[in-house]
Amino acid sequence: MLYFSHDQSEQFLSAVTEQHMAVDVVGRKLGGLVLSCSDEWFAEAKNLVEPKAPIRDATRFVHAGAWYDGWETRRHNTAEYDWVILQMGVAAAHIVGCEVDTAFFNGNHAPAISVEALYAENHGIESGEILENDPRWKEVIPSKECGPSQRQFMLRDQATTEKYTHIKLKMFPDGGIARFRLYGRVVPPADLQAGSISGSPIDLASACNGGVALKVSDQHFGSADNLLLPGRGHDMSDGWETKRSRSPGHVDWAIIQLGKRTTKLTSVVVDTAHFRGNFPQYITVHGLDNSGSNEPPKHDDPRWFTLVDKSKTGPDLEHTFDLDNVASATHVKLTIIPDGGVKRIRVFGY
Repeated sequence: MLYFSHDQSEQFLSAVTEQHMAVDVVGRKLGGLVLSCSDEWFAEAKNLVEPKAPIRDATRFVHAGAWYDGWETRRHNTAEYDWVILQMGVAAAHIVGCEVDTAFFNGNHAPAISVEALYAENHGIESGEILENDPRWKEVIPSKECGPSQRQFMLRDQATTEKYTHIKLKMFPDGGIARFRLYGRVVPPADLQAGSISGSPIDLASACNGGVALKVSDQHFGSADNLLLPGRGHDMSDGWETKRSRSPGHVDWAIIQLGKRTTKLTSVVVDTAHFRGNFPQYITVHGLDNSGSNEPPKHDDPRWFTLVDKSKTGPDLEHTFDLDNVASATHVKLTIIPDGGVKRIRVFGY
């Protein structure tokens, strides 16, 4: 197990994406759910999976006491630990590591945590049927001390060989945690693994189907991971947005590994939903077959071939580009010209 401090967050996240092809599989953006918990007297456990960074309002008090943006349990827990059970938003995943953020919990933070996981055949199982004492729970992140008001990162030496659908976060013995991120390598749905879904093309870039945003030129206002989320989002905060460029000829780009190598691409959708005054002027989309290589492709790799030539875009709109006779691909590169924001990219194929 490798541990990273707060100032090593970029190093940790780079290892998670580029080396392990992992995403946050319990986050609310991907449909992760908090199913049950031992206690949430001071602050609700559902806050753990919120996508936005935690905040603090020291002047705000509620019936239970001081308001906190996170999960906080009662004092003086007589059990060994408090716990919360979460359901992944994806079909299943191999666990890579986690992030525990105790932001603003100082003097009431969780002294230590550990993480367990189990696999349930029926992913849509009701919360009451996944019990805290279920014998299927297996430890995937061993006990680790937590400090006050800080982010800590834990990375396994390698992903778990077994796949999982549910997670149990244990907090020893009680206290508060602001956010919890659980990174896993997504296991695509069984019908995608078989190579066909009712004969219809599928979005191979979707994070739910194993797509991962590997590299990006800039993500100042919004993460490139958002490009692969389900749905069209609710505002500009859950899209990919770069800084304003000032240099002639500037472009921004994001490289995405598809959930499965495709032998036929049928269409690409570039969605600028909610980007009304800051959408890119033009876009291009390229593909590349990186089969047999352990290194992610670079943005200037000469093997990139054109899927969508330079095309004008508009505000708050889904732009659909039909493709014909496209070679096989494992990766796509979205380039925005010169900069701006994009909500989603969909890459449909077989």
